Amino acid sequence: MSDRFGRDIFVALAAIGWADGQLDSDEADAIVRAAADEGLSLEEIAGIEEATKERIDLGAIDRSAMSKDDRLFVYAVACWIARLDGRVTPAENDALARLGERLGVPERPRVHAEAIAREVAERPEGDRPARYDLAALRRVLGERLRQAQDARQSPT
Repeated sequence: MSDRFGRDIFVALAAIGWADGQLDSDEADAIVRAAADEGLSLEEIAGIEEATKERIDLGAIDRSAMSKDDRLFVYAVACWIARLDGRVTPAENDALARLGERLGVPERPRVHAEAIAREVAERPEGDRPARYDLAALRRVLGERLRQAQDARQSPT
């Protein structure tokens, strides 16, 4: 996995949250917390907080330093953020599809990443930003990705 995601990733997550026309406080908190957990500087986090205050569109994403695990993780976090308000609108689904394309994540892994994000959200700790286990999401995605790779490589 990459050492750290850039600010562009978290701004893209804000754009997903804004896709339905509003970014609620849980969604904004989740994005800022994820950036802080990733170790971004206070200056970078301040810029991300600004992206949670005014509607923005999905911009360019630099995925050059991102592994497959990283790209799936970002997509799964976006799926979780889109679901935080209890519904995923058609506009959010469109934004998720655009994010998946920009991250270079094929359709089938997107479906699995979304299911894993939902699975982690349904744990007893809950899916609220303060309790959602981003580390578990990253770990489970990595484990499942390796299991799928192993299954493809093993003789049938």
